[in-house]
Amino acid sequence: MPNNSKLTNKVSTIAVRSGINIDEHYGAVVAPIHLSSTYSLNAFNEKRQFDYSRTGNPTRATFAQAIADLEQGSVGIVTSTGMSAVHLICQLLSCDDTVVIPHDCYGGSYRLFTHLAKRGLFRLVVVDQNNDVELTKALAQQPKLVLVETPSNPLLRVVDIEKIVNISHDVGALVAVDNTFLSPVLQQPLQLGADIVFHSTTKYINGHSDVVGGVLVTKEQALGEELAWWANCIGITGSAFDSYLAQRGLRTLPIRMKQHQENAQQVAQFLKSHAAITAVYFPGLKEHPGHDIAKKQQTGFGAMLSFEIKGGVNAVKKLFAHLKLFTLAQSLGGVESLISHPSTMTHAGMEKEAQLEAGISQSLIRVSVGIEAIDDILADLNQGLVQSQL
Repeated sequence: MPNNSKLTNKVSTIAVRSGINIDEHYGAVVAPIHLSSTYSLNAFNEKRQFDYSRTGNPTRATFAQAIADLEQGSVGIVTSTGMSAVHLICQLLSCDDTVVIPHDCYGGSYRLFTHLAKRGLFRLVVVDQNNDVELTKALAQQPKLVLVETPSNPLLRVVDIEKIVNISHDVGALVAVDNTFLSPVLQQPLQLGADIVFHSTTKYINGHSDVVGGVLVTKEQALGEELAWWANCIGITGSAFDSYLAQRGLRTLPIRMKQHQENAQQVAQFLKSHAAITAVYFPGLKEHPGHDIAKKQQTGFGAMLSFEIKGGVNAVKKLFAHLKLFTLAQSLGGVESLISHPSTMTHAGMEKEAQLEAGISQSLIRVSVGIEAIDDILADLNQGLVQSQL
C-alpha cells in the first residue's frame, strides 16, 4: 500500500495526499470508509492487521498517520472528541503525581483537571506560565506532566514552548501541548521538544463544523503505544465516519488557514482602531506581548482573536443581537465566522473567581474569523459595534 505522506515533509503535500491512492483492491483515488465494527481472523488465533474497530480501524489509522506526519511525530491516536484526547493523557497519571496546567487554558480542560484532582486522582497546580517565579515554584514540585496551551483560549496569550519544555524536562516532566488554535500548519510543538501534541479536530483540522473529534500525537513510539493501549482500554477511539470527514477537511487545511489568517489580520487592525473597543488580543499585532515569541515558534498568527467592548455585558448583548453574518455559537475553526462570550459559553465551567484570575471579563468577546469576503466581515462587525453603543 503506497504511503504518500512519507514522500515529503511539506505540510501542504502531506495534507492533500493523505489517504490518496492507497486502495489496492479497486484503485479508488480516495480511500474508502471502513465502517465494519469487526474483522474476520485468517484462522484460529491468527488475527489480521485489524480485528475490532475500537482497537483499530483502517480509516482511523490513515487519518492518525496523516496527523502524525504533519506533526512529525511517531504515533497518532484519533479520539472521539478533543476532551477525550486530554482525558487520555490523564491515564499516564497516578494519585502521587503532580500536574501543572495554565491558569488561562480552555474551560473544558480546566474543568476536567480540577475535578479529577478533587477526586484525588493527582495533585494539581494552576499557574500563569508566563510568570517565571510562579512556574519555577510549580516545577519545584517535580510534576509528572506540564500542560501547555499556546496561544491560549480565549485571551491568545503566548508562551515559549521550547523554554517550558527545557525546564520541565530538567525536573523529569512530560510536556503536552494543545495545538488546536494553530494546527500543524502553523505550529509543530514536537519539533520544539514537546512529548505530546493534541488537537480538537472539531476545529481547524476538520474545518467545516460537522465533526466532533480529537487527535493526539507522541514524539516517542513507546509513549504512543502506551497511550494507544489506554485509548482502546477506556474506549475513546474515534469513529470511522468522523475520521473520514476530518481527513477530507484536512486536505484543504493549508489553503484554508491562509485565508483565515489574511482575514483575521484585517479584523484585528479594524478592531484596534474602533471607538467601541477597549482592547484587542491577537498575536499578529506588533504590540501584543507575545508577538515576538509567536514569530519565533509559529509560521503564522492564526485566525482566533478576542476583544473587550465598551459598555460591559449590555453592549455584548446588543452586539450579538445585531450581527447578521457572524453566528453566535460555541466552537471555532470552521469556514464560517463565529462569535462567542467566553464567560458564559466556552469557559462557563470555570468558577467566576478563576475566570477573573485568568483575565476573562464579562466584556470579553472571542471571534473565530472565517473565510468569507473580508469586506462583508468588517461591515457586519462595524454595524454591530455601532449598535452596541446606542
